[in-house]
Parts: sequence; C-alpha cells; structure tokens
Amino acid sequence: MDRDLLRQSLNYHGPSLLSLLRSEQQDNPHFRSLLGSAAEPARGPPPQQPAPGRKEKRIDNIEIQKFISKKADLLFALSWKSDVPATSEVNEDNEDPYAVMPPLEQFMEIPSMDRRELFFRDIERGDIVIGRISSIREFGFFMVLICLGSGIMRDISHLEITALCPLRDVPSHSNHGDPLSYYQTGDIIRAGIKDIDRYHEKLAVSLYSSSLPPHLSGIKLGVISSEELPLYYSKNFSEDDFASALRKKQSASWALKCVKVGVDYFKVGRHVDAMNEYNKALEIDKQNVEALVARGALYATKGSLNKAIEDFELALENCPTHRNARKYLCQTLVERGGQLEEEEKFLNAESYYKKALDLDETFKDAEDALQKLHKYMQVILYFLLEI
Repeated sequence: MDRDLLRQSLNYHGPSLLSLLRSEQQDNPHFRSLLGSAAEPARGPPPQQPAPGRKEKRIDNIEIQKFISKKADLLFALSWKSDVPATSEVNEDNEDPYAVMPPLEQFMEIPSMDRRELFFRDIERGDIVIGRISSIREFGFFMVLICLGSGIMRDISHLEITALCPLRDVPSHSNHGDPLSYYQTGDIIRAGIKDIDRYHEKLAVSLYSSSLPPHLSGIKLGVISSEELPLYYSKNFSEDDFASALRKKQSASWALKCVKVGVDYFKVGRHVDAMNEYNKALEIDKQNVEALVARGALYATKGSLNKAIEDFELALENCPTHRNARKYLCQTLVERGGQLEEEEKFLNAESYYKKALDLDETFKDAEDALQKLHKYMQVILYFLLEI
C-alpha cells in the first residue's frame, strides 16, 4: 500500500473515510499494517469543514468516500507509482488468464500524422524500442520501428519511423572485425533510445544497456527473435474478429433469411414477392451466392434467360464449387442456345452449347444439342453448295 497517498486522502476527507476504510478493508492485511500510521493526526492545517446548506455536495463526497473505501486495495496500490521498478515491462509471456489489451489506436481512427506527433511528444530517453534493420552503412545501421518494448503500448508499425544506431553504440562481438558484420538487413532489433530530436523527428538508439534506466538495465538489447516481441504486437486479433469479417458474416446471415422467405413465396407462385426478397438479400450482401442462384432461377422461370445467366455466372464466380449454380447455368445456356437456333443465329447458339460443355463435360443435353446443330449446319451447307 502507498502510505503517502493514503495519508493524503485521509487528510482531505477526514475521520469519516477512516471509519469506512476500517469497515470495508478490515480483512485486508496490507491496510491493517498501515492503520496505525494512517490514523496519525494530519500534518498542516486541518481540513475545512463544509459550509452549511451544501447538502448535495456533502452527499457526493460521501459517495466518493464509499467508492474509495471499497476500492482502497486498488487505488492505494504501489503499482500506480511511476518510480516503482517495472519488473515485467518486456517479459510479458506469462500464464495470467486474461487478454492482453491492444494499443488504444487500434480501436480509434487516429490520423497517422497525429499518431506520429504524439509518439515524438511522449518518447523519452531510456525507452525501449523494437524495429527491423532497413539498411546498414559504414557509420551504423537504420531501423524502422515496429513497436515499443517498454512504457505505454503504441501502434507505430505503420508510421515508418526510422531510428539510427551509430557505430559507436553497436557492441563488438569479437576482438577484431567490423561490429556491423554481425547484423543483416531484416534483423529484429531491441534498442534503447539515446537521443531525440523532436523538431526534426529523428531518433538515435543504442545497443548498450547503459542507455536504459536502472530498472530496465537487465533487458537484453540487440538481435531478438519474433517470439520475443511484446504480446500486444506478436499476438494480434484473429481475422475473423475484425469488423469487416463480422459484418460479412452478419450480412450473409440476414441475406439468407430473405432468401428463405423468397423461396417460400416462389413455391406458392408469388413471384413478385419472391423477387423483392431476393433483391433485398442482394442489397444486404451483394455476393450472396444463394440469393444469386435463387434470383437466377426465378429469371429463368419468367423467360429472362440472359439475366438468369448473369446471376448464375456471378454465383459461380463467387463459389466455383456451388453445384446448383453450375447445374442451372448449364441448363439455361442450353435453353438460350435453343432460342438462338430458332432465330437462326447458329454460331451464337453453338457458343452457348460449347460453354455449357466447358462447365460440365458430362452434360448430355448440351452435347446432344451441339451434335444436332452441327448436323443441321452441315445439311444447310450441303444445299448451299449444291445451288
């Protein structure tokens, strides 16, 4: 427990808070150990008594005191103090049964310019950064930052912030030779911030532990593996948990309900109502395969074969393994080919039959129609040659 903070709170709120703390935290061993010192008379001038007639403010103060007394174990914990050594700022891989909260920027649409400005405002010497080497020169190497290794979690992987690690800040791994020969482009590097130029947005980093504050001096700097990245960066959300995927799944579900209603209308001959439901489903989910197949079947029933073919082709494009889409498309192509034959557009009819056979080589109706068309075209050609 933080003795100083507890004493300040008691000095401000007075004996009423002390009474509430005794009743709420009587089983807390940390509070019992501080009770004697916390109950000492307040130093300095006594707290001012509230003026009469301000009943509403006194009620609010009592509610605040109740909240403080109930949450005292959290509010007065030493972990809130900024100068307490952060023993696990980098080594986060533990078995605690709770999720790792991602950086706040992942929940908000913050412009990159603002995020970059806030980063350079908040970064301090001694902070740990993690990046990937982008180029190696004779005077050092440049690294593009991908995340922070200490302090506040920030989403900086897309900001393209570059830091320089000078040759003098690269430890030598042998008595002879170039220290930079140990590193390669693409290596993941953990380093400490050494110098900051906030105006020109430039950073210099070091691989020596002397660049870190005392409570972080035990952290290894230099090349690290991807498994050593902070959890908030290395363990991201599943793709299925993002808004776009959830919206797509939700839209597909809603669209399918409309399709089912439309199919029921179609079965009882209410074609207009069925078409309205199919169109509604495709407004919700433009690529819904079931809606496209159902609407295509309705178009084919009404004789709009070209529209039916368009819907079946789009459905098959979105789902190449959809059996009904392939089956209905083949049937409609053959039917449309028959119409073109009647219009004496034999070459167009032939292309439709061939297209149906390309989709399904075993489709006998298309094969028979194509053979019949070829025989008819040969007969016509024979008579033309005789003339």
